Amino acid sequence: MGFGDLVRAVGGLEKTGVSKLVSARMREFEKAGRSPIERIFSELCFCILTANFNAGRAIRIQDAIGRGFLTLPEKKLSDKLQKFGHRYPNARAAYIIEARKKIKALNLALKSLSGGELRDWVVENVKGIGMKEASHFLRNIGHRDYAIIDFHIIDVLAEHGLIEKPKTLSKGRYLEIEDMLRKIAKECKLTLSELDLYLWFMETGEVLK
Repeated sequence: MGFGDLVRAVGGLEKTGVSKLVSARMREFEKAGRSPIERIFSELCFCILTANFNAGRAIRIQDAIGRGFLTLPEKKLSDKLQKFGHRYPNARAAYIIEARKKIKALNLALKSLSGGELRDWVVENVKGIGMKEASHFLRNIGHRDYAIIDFHIIDVLAEHGLIEKPKTLSKGRYLEIEDMLRKIAKECKLTLSELDLYLWFMETGEVLK
């Protein structure tokens, strides 16, 4: 297995009903990116919650809390996260409360920065957010040129002999793997965001946000 095999596997999925799911998801992301900053902040909170946690469960928590991300005091937010079964209710509540202070700055950054500068800004200014979570957030609000490199994506690449599983994922290693994914996406005539959804489906059988 190798580069060509993975390209063909993705190409095969494009010819199935998965392509409709991917297209629908991409439209959702673009719509979210045109939303008011309060809605965009909710997506940032979702990505804070997904770190070392299940994405499907984080979606359910996001839906349940709603505007509470903007209004709840830290203790009440932590209690709700615990009630809904989050692994780290106290830490995630603290991160979200801290992120509230950056809403205006985030709005300005989204309007004035792009590419690596924008992602770096998110990583450097939002506690609880690393390269993967920042990429996830930006993808979910319509940006198409970031790779979300989690263990699912690493597993696919390792299974095809394209990388060895890293013990840690430094920023430099993250960018190297992202460049490889960008080459695969180009060969498949997809954006990085679309490719991520196909690779996620290959590992999980789902097309989640």
